[in-house]
Amino acid sequence: MTTPLEPAPDPAAVTLRGGELPWRTVSPALRTVRLITLGGWLAPFLVAFVVLALLVSPWFWIGAGAAAVLIAWGAWLIVRQVSAITWIELPDEIVIRKGRLFRSLVSIPYGRLQYIDVESGPLMRSRGIASCEFHTASPESGGTLPGLPVDEAEALRGRLAARGEAQRAGL
Repeated sequence: MTTPLEPAPDPAAVTLRGGELPWRTVSPALRTVRLITLGGWLAPFLVAFVVLALLVSPWFWIGAGAAAVLIAWGAWLIVRQVSAITWIELPDEIVIRKGRLFRSLVSIPYGRLQYIDVESGPLMRSRGIASCEFHTASPESGGTLPGLPVDEAEALRGRLAARGEAQRAGL
């Protein structure tokens, strides 16, 4: 958020590459939550294949190797994806950027916001983060911002709701 002494960012400067705007990143705790989830889903397969390889047949080492490769690839992908999630509040909209190879740029005008959900599951709560889901009249024009510290997510919800009300009142 800009202070009165700082000039507001120019909406025309918003690009997939980012430019010189003060993009904000999500919490690194999101990476931890996603890595724990990945491990929770794939580690049992790895353990099962290793046990089967030791007790039944050495052919199960192929499955263990495949599971290990999937875990390593998934971990690399999560680290890259989370570091690519950035966002910025502009005077009339919030913009969310995601992705490295397949990039997306979602711009949500404050006046179109209907409501904002702040969600946090047990694992996210244990790490002190939440996600904000922005709802508009059209499902295609909404967006999600995962991995914000809980206090920041709640403050963002309050700020954007107030801005949305102000812009809708001016219509």
